[in-house]
Parts: sequence; structure tokens; C-alpha cells
Amino acid sequence: MDNQSKKGWLYLLPAILFLGVFMVYPLIDVFIYSFEEGYNSASQTYSGVGLYNYGYILRDPYFLQAVQNTFILVIITVPLSTGIALAISVALSSIKKLRNLFQTVYFLPYVTNTLAVGLVFMILFKKTAYSDGLVNLLIGLFGAGPVDFIDGPYWAKMFVLCFYTIWVVMPFKILILTSALASVKEDYYNAARIDGTPKWRIFTKITLPMISPMLFYLIITGFIGAFKAYSDAVALFGTNLNAAEMNTIVGYVYDMLYGNSGGYPSYASAAAIVLFAIVLTITCINLLVSKKHTHY
Repeated sequence: MDNQSKKGWLYLLPAILFLGVFMVYPLIDVFIYSFEEGYNSASQTYSGVGLYNYGYILRDPYFLQAVQNTFILVIITVPLSTGIALAISVALSSIKKLRNLFQTVYFLPYVTNTLAVGLVFMILFKKTAYSDGLVNLLIGLFGAGPVDFIDGPYWAKMFVLCFYTIWVVMPFKILILTSALASVKEDYYNAARIDGTPKWRIFTKITLPMISPMLFYLIITGFIGAFKAYSDAVALFGTNLNAAEMNTIVGYVYDMLYGNSGGYPSYASAAAIVLFAIVLTITCINLLVSKKHTHY
């Protein structure tokens, strides 16, 4: 190994140590805990080793509900938030005056506290004894009856959760895509206009390929973020997510460790490993797809 390589590894050493201590070691530790049956964190003892923990969570209706909620959240919010963010970014890029002002306005939800935004959403959608909520008042203008979006039917609660999640993640995506659109060389657009190329073809053949790395970055990170959703649901429905039927996989892990059913680190570890396997699989699939459809 030459001196240049030694210097490179020396610069990387702090980061490698940090990742090893705070990411790799905990992951290995959780993987081991997931196979230890009846693990007691106080006495550091367990009754056996096997797949019982995985079998238990895969039969647990609360875990299955959490998996269903998480997948619905991922499937709905990631494509919608990315598509809406792309449309808004294209619109902002075409605005010359007050562009910076609009960008700042769209970015404000990203720097606002998540729980504070969730409280506002709960007030907007929650039906109480004194008021049906602002959203229900707007629905009433079209002749429809009030809907209890916070304590009512499952579809209504899922709608609010998806709406809230899209609202929270969209500002970051708009910022990234606006920057990506600004980096596309104007020469490509000028050449296309000279040739009389339609706008839709310019968008699909020039704009999308040129910003495809950022799009796939947002899709991958969007999938990872949506699978790790928990605070969004707590902000809207409180800490007892199992009763509200709105728990997520991360929420299930937290409940098994610290919640009302807490004290089961083995089950929590098994659920965490299942979540890790799902996220890893989805990420690998996205990376394979991006290699074929990303323009660098």
C-alpha cells in the first residue's frame, strides 16, 4: 500500500470507527437478540435460541396491521409526493419574478416542528362536540356529511396520515428538484426549440433524463423514510397507535421496547430485522432500476 492510500484510509478511519460503533455493532447485536427466545434485559438471560420470535411477530395481528399501514403509506406517499414536487419545481423554474419568495414559502413546512404541524392537521380534521373541523366545513359546502378523520373509519385516518406525510416531505423534494432543474444547460432547450420540438417531448427527452439522478435519489430516500415513519402517526393519533389501528413497523418496535406492551426486546429485535430486510430489498431493487434508467 502506497503512502497516498495510507493517507486516504487514515482520513476515513474516524468515519469507519463511528459507523462501526454506532451502526454496524448495534445491527449485529439486534440480529443476535432476534434469535434469543425469552430474553430478559435485566438479567441478560434467555431461555433458548431459534426462530420463535419471528414466528410470533408474523402471527401478531398488531404487527401485521403495522406492516399493512406502512406499505400503504409507502405506496401512496412516495410516488405522489415526488410527482407533485416535480410539478411544482417545474412551475417554479418557469417563474422569473418572486421565484425566491415562492421557494421559501414551499420550504417552510420542512423547518417546522413535525409535532406542531401534526397538531395543526389534527385541529383541521378532528371532529369534536363543538365543531366538525375546518375540513368538514369545506366538505359540507358540497353537500356531503361530516367525516371523523381522526377517530373515525380506517380509510379516513389513512387519508389524513398520507396527506400529512406528503405535506411534510414535499418541501425537501421541491428544493432538490428545483436545484436539479436549474443545473440543466439551457443549450439543450435552445437546440430543441430551434428544431420545433414540442414542450412535452422536451420535458420527457431532455428534462427528465437530465434530472434523473436526483429523481432516483428522492425515490430511494423517500422509500426509506416512509418505511421508518412513526412520528407522523403519533402527531395525529397519539401514542396508542394500536388502538387507533394506525401503528407502523417502527411504532411496533417502540411499543415492544417501551410502550404499554413493553419489555419484549427479542420481539422488537425480530421486527427491526424484518424492517431492515424489507428496506434493504426495496433499496437494492431501486438501485438496480436506477442503473438502467439514470442518465449521468
